[in-house]
Formats: sequence, structure tokens, C-alpha cells
Amino acid sequence: MPTIFSKIAAGEIPSYKVAEDERYFAFLDINPVAEGHTLVIPKHEEDYIFNLSDDDYAGLQLFAKRVAEALRKAVPCKRIGVAVMGLEVPHAHIHLVPINKESDMNFFGEKLKLSPERMQQIAESIAKEM
Repeated sequence: MPTIFSKIAAGEIPSYKVAEDERYFAFLDINPVAEGHTLVIPKHEEDYIFNLSDDDYAGLQLFAKRVAEALRKAVPCKRIGVAVMGLEVPHAHIHLVPINKESDMNFFGEKLKLSPERMQQIAESIAKEM
């Protein structure tokens, strides 16, 4: 059964798409810990990131790097934090989070509540920088 992320990448579920190529997809997290919090996934479904082939893993990291560079230009911050946890959705994914201090990446704190208009504005700003 396809994961929610596979359905998002296939366009079956709406998302705030940031970037896409033939193998990877990036979109805003709908429960962000910071404005611009982006998820980067392989389109090929794999539960655990370290089960990806070396080629897919390297490709995912390079795609995430391009997204992170665009994200940093679009959302004012000191750095883009990176996290791979992967327990909440059984589909390999990388979290990219704009941060100014390490505590900005608190996944267990209160999530931001952003309007759909603001989410779309952020997604378009990042996409423009790709």
C-alpha cells in the first residue's frame, strides 16, 4: 500500500511542492517546527533511509543539498538544520529546517500554525530559488 508521501509525490494528495525531479520530491511539512520546514523524499518507496541503494542515497542527499541552498536564500536563517528520524511515516525522508540556534529544531515542541496562503508563499519563494 502506498505511503502518504508516495501519494503526495504522485499528486494524489495536495502539497506545497518546493522541488521535484524524476527521482526525488521536496515539499513543506504541514506541521512545521519553523517556517520553511521542508521534507525531501525519494519517489521510490523505501521505509528506512539506509536501505536505499548507494546511488539513491547519494542522489537524495545531493537533491536535499540543492533544496537546502534554495531554502536558505528564501527563508532568512543562519543555517539549514538536517534531521533523519523516519518513524512517523514509513517512507525515507530528510527534514530540512531553517535555524538560527540549535533549539529551533525541537520536533517535540509546539508546531507552527501557518495559513494555507503563507505556506503557498513560502513554497513559491523556495521554488523560485531552485
